[in-house]
Amino acid sequence: MKAVLFLTPVIGILIMTSTLQAQSKTNDSSTTKKSIRTAEGRSTVTTPTIPPGVRLLPDVEYLPNGHTRNKLDLYLPSDSSKPVPVILWVHGGGWSAGSKSRCPAIPLTAQGFAVASMNYRFSQHATFPAQIHDCKSAVRWLRTHAHQHGLDSDHIGAWGSSAGGHLVALLGVSGGHAELEGTQGNLDQSSRVQAVVDWFGPTDFLTVGSKPTRTKLLGGNPLENRDIARLASPLYHVSEGDCPFLIMHGDKDHTVPISQSEVFAAALSKARVETTFVTVIGGGHGGAKFTDAEQLERVEKFFAKHLKPSSRQ
Repeated sequence: MKAVLFLTPVIGILIMTSTLQAQSKTNDSSTTKKSIRTAEGRSTVTTPTIPPGVRLLPDVEYLPNGHTRNKLDLYLPSDSSKPVPVILWVHGGGWSAGSKSRCPAIPLTAQGFAVASMNYRFSQHATFPAQIHDCKSAVRWLRTHAHQHGLDSDHIGAWGSSAGGHLVALLGVSGGHAELEGTQGNLDQSSRVQAVVDWFGPTDFLTVGSKPTRTKLLGGNPLENRDIARLASPLYHVSEGDCPFLIMHGDKDHTVPISQSEVFAAALSKARVETTFVTVIGGGHGGAKFTDAEQLERVEKFFAKHLKPSSRQ
């Protein structure tokens, strides 16, 4: 692996390129791998098993009396003598498919994190901003019920891939934006998160190109619906004071161009937001190169640094 540091006039963006080859694993009792096709392309999804001692609270309604998809699975670590930080996983699938059941964050419960894996309304149920409203409702639910479940409400991170990467990126830059908050679900609580891991999510709907999934999400062609396209684009919400970001994108991604992440990382850096950008050499739109041991350790260390006060340097 090699690391190259590029400096902007304001702050450095660390671009690390991984040349590790994906290892083929068979008969691995710790994971189940499934290849799924969504409207945004094919990717290999790793579904880890639940570590011993971890308590699962399935299908929790984070928005009571909401849509049938307004549910999350909450994984609580076995050793929780004090409040633990939380990682919210938001799945991909072109905003029209996918499930909270496929959650690569589950192993982090062994490192002292609680993990919440959420579903949200698909674009066939409601157009944007319904999806970000749901994400923010989930964050507020976690804060409201933090004491009940032993969660640290001051340290909540978000991690997502593809469409989920888009939504967690938007979570990270839109705290307090009235139009994106929604009108339901523990509105007395903040929807801000303290760290974001964005895996290859689109960040600018005005430049990423039109696809049926994106048109369906926005209720029309982005270039013909520029106001909603800008509202849905994390790039146009960046400001100083946003939470730290770890952005990872494959240089062979033919679904969401890597330039989407490059431009977003540069904007965050210019706004003096702590940003780490990782180019995954040979990586496509997801797959094994994102879920090998080195990359998952990178994610764990990022969350430990920003969500565990004792881990900060």
